[in-house]
Amino acid sequence: MQTNFTPEQLTDPRLFEADAMLKRCVHCGLCTATCSTYVMLGDERDSPRGRIYLMKDMFERDREASPEVQFHIDRCLSCLSCMTTCPSGVDYMHLVDMARSHIEETGTRSAKDRLIRRLLAALIPYPERFRKALALAPLARPFTGLMKRIGLPEIAAMLALAPRERIPPARFAGPGTAATSDDRRKRVLLLAGCAQQVLRPEINDATIRLLARNGVDVVVPPGAGCCGALVHHMGKEAAALVQAKQNIDAWWKVVEREQIDAIIINASGCGTMVKDYGHLMRHEPDYTERAATLAGMTLDITEFLTRFELGAPRRWSSLRVAYHSACSMQHGQRITSEPRTLLRKAGFTVLEPPEGHICCGSAGVYNILQPELADELRTRKVANIESVRPDIVAAGNLGCITQIGLGTRLPIVHTVELLDWAFGGPVPRGLESFKSFVSDVPGDAAA
Repeated sequence: MQTNFTPEQLTDPRLFEADAMLKRCVHCGLCTATCSTYVMLGDERDSPRGRIYLMKDMFERDREASPEVQFHIDRCLSCLSCMTTCPSGVDYMHLVDMARSHIEETGTRSAKDRLIRRLLAALIPYPERFRKALALAPLARPFTGLMKRIGLPEIAAMLALAPRERIPPARFAGPGTAATSDDRRKRVLLLAGCAQQVLRPEINDATIRLLARNGVDVVVPPGAGCCGALVHHMGKEAAALVQAKQNIDAWWKVVEREQIDAIIINASGCGTMVKDYGHLMRHEPDYTERAATLAGMTLDITEFLTRFELGAPRRWSSLRVAYHSACSMQHGQRITSEPRTLLRKAGFTVLEPPEGHICCGSAGVYNILQPELADELRTRKVANIESVRPDIVAAGNLGCITQIGLGTRLPIVHTVELLDWAFGGPVPRGLESFKSFVSDVPGDAAA
């Protein structure tokens, strides 16, 4: 793609980077075939290629974000399927994040949009605030229909996503160390996350149990919190930097004083963000080197377990598992075979739903900010999953678990919960009725 930045504009580091990214696009249009919003809407401006043209025009003219640009960039899921497809290596992830930041700085939003975005940024990254907000959801849920009628579908979407059942308390909560009872083989840091530890604390519990049973000490350092992805994808770059720096500071204190083998992430959206800390901190000289080092140590839980010999499972099952590969897993981190291999080795029959590259519509808080499109994507995703007739669904990202779970009666759990169950852990919440389909392996065989 030919660009028309002036020499003066290219002295701006951000525009210099944008120029290099834009030039890699050759207009081939292969990205349109795998873009979830273009497949649904058929509008060129809702394809990666169309959005790149809109961003190019906005950056070259160095002007405030127009309503048209803002509208179509807002409808981008950041699923990154286009980057997996692109033969030219266009860095769409960083380009669209740059555009969102520009929109946040120069665009004009309605009072309602500004309020909702501020509310999400102030609640979800902070577990205690988020927990208190969810406690109020039953009181507000009867007004869901009213919220839609008065033009507040985002609030209705929030209420729909709030869990209706009681969430059990976490077995491992707060900072601390879960020490293995076996000979220690590895020592890792775990990102406890924000929304995940509130909505499904069993995911962290299962991760810690599975690792500790296999000679891995798990450390959750004080001071670490949200990875920063939620605010980053809303264009709030300064807030994302603050949250990322808190994690870097907290983790570095531990890495400096003791041997740490990896930083473990069990939410693929967070993993994509943390692995990108080196790029995020490229203009922060006090953090650049540490951020790159920590990003290089970061592994999804399935990556770590694949490199780690778990041995034979303690339980064997005939359960059919539809594996949903989150966009942040397959496109953001390019992790494809590891979760499937682990599930098969654990005794599950792994099924591949059609259109696995299409997003489920969660995408952070997309299912709140763009509820109609998110609902369409969920309906399509659920139909594809149910078409393979699974017993249960597994995914590696809380957002997908929550989003898909709203559209199907099939139970859906995190991949690590199934692995923990197979290797000696408790029955995951929601799978109690399947207990009779799982049998214990005789002691000698499991040894």
